[in-house]
Amino acid sequence: MTEITIIEPQLIESRSFEIISEILGEERLAQIPAEQQGIVKRVIHTSADFDYADNLVFSPGAVAQAQAALRGGCTVVTDTRMAFAGINQRNLSKLGCAKACYIDAPEVAEQAKAQGITRAAVAMQLAAAKPENRIFAVGNAPTALLALRDLVLAGKLQPALVVGVPVGFVNVVEAKELFMELDVPYIIAKGRKGGSNVAAAVINALMLGCLDCQ
Repeated sequence: MTEITIIEPQLIESRSFEIISEILGEERLAQIPAEQQGIVKRVIHTSADFDYADNLVFSPGAVAQAQAALRGGCTVVTDTRMAFAGINQRNLSKLGCAKACYIDAPEVAEQAKAQGITRAAVAMQLAAAKPENRIFAVGNAPTALLALRDLVLAGKLQPALVVGVPVGFVNVVEAKELFMELDVPYIIAKGRKGGSNVAAAVINALMLGCLDCQ
């Protein structure tokens, strides 16, 4: 029987990141730009999926633009309550930022029914109308990502960052590929993988990057 060494709680995360770095190896890590490494590692830490070392795609300057918005006290919008809950409130507060999720707003259900579209799409339309909403984290609904794309194309939204990591099989890959055609900052998980936990992990890693530089 394999023996388990008990590790102090505060050391578990640091040891986990050491293991991630060891598995990735120096050669693979060297291929990832320095400002992206913390994000990639945190997503792997959240998912235990090393495919993200290759699947996460960053538009040029995306990390810097997102962190500038966070330092400016922006609001981060999520498409699900799960992603909302996963974003670290303490670090948000340290940066003077906030988080929001409109999916449960009464008017969202009403408008979704009236327009014949998903609640996630309507939630993004409502979020885009508020200037403090600068970062959008989509971890579940490809329709939310497509709604953001439509808003950008219509000139109704200029986000500081869109995290596009919806997970699934229907229109997921297509939504991500279409969004990557836009000239806006994004972090996208190519393919079918993603999830609310991954969306939250990206935001948490970006915030840690800001706080580490303070």
